[in-house]
Amino acid sequence: MTQPFRKGQHYQSQLWSGVSLQLLEDRIEASSQDLLFALSSAVHPGGFSYTNCIVNWKVPLTYQCEDPVLDIINQCKVWGCEPEATVGLLTAAKLTHASITEFEGDRFKLLCCTTVGTRNAARAGMPRSTFSAYSPGTINIVILIDGQMMESAMVNAVITATEAKTAALQQLGIVEMETGHPATGTTTDAIVIAVSQAASWNAVHAYAGAATTIGCAIGEAVYETVLEATRTQHED
Repeated sequence: MTQPFRKGQHYQSQLWSGVSLQLLEDRIEASSQDLLFALSSAVHPGGFSYTNCIVNWKVPLTYQCEDPVLDIINQCKVWGCEPEATVGLLTAAKLTHASITEFEGDRFKLLCCTTVGTRNAARAGMPRSTFSAYSPGTINIVILIDGQMMESAMVNAVITATEAKTAALQQLGIVEMETGHPATGTTTDAIVIAVSQAASWNAVHAYAGAATTIGCAIGEAVYETVLEATRTQHED
């Protein structure tokens, strides 16, 4: 694990040539030389898409927008990113405190970058008013995988990552403020799974649960980065 942006502005993957992350004035840009096949819950575009640029855009706590999708598309043009090939996330968390880790395993390599803000921590499965559910304060998880995965395995990866995120929050004692119950996340969390689908691996991962090598790596990466980013979110 590392928090490279507390001292610098650039992180080059140690395992995956052509993949890098950069801290800019108002965003972290994760870029790849090749198009990646992505599944995300991002504001733009969400669902399955192809991307070579994933942007985690920092917005103010007062951010209010009737059309955040259009807002990100317009920002892409300002940033010089192709909107059609960009996945855009929103956060109010400290970008400087992003936590990054990398794993290499059985026919895959992965990089995980997590930013954390827990001011709107919540526990899924409990009734609540949704009127103010979208206040900024978000856990954004970006997982880049060099390997081949079935679409169903990518969905499985989202499940594994979410379980690991919740485990980390509970390990740290993060609670929902209104009830005091252990939090499972925040009300605005988002995730991106972006895969190279490089045929050179000559193996397709059909599953990504905790019983698989790739699932274990995803779980470890998310758990470790959520722990680090959450523990340090209030530090300078």
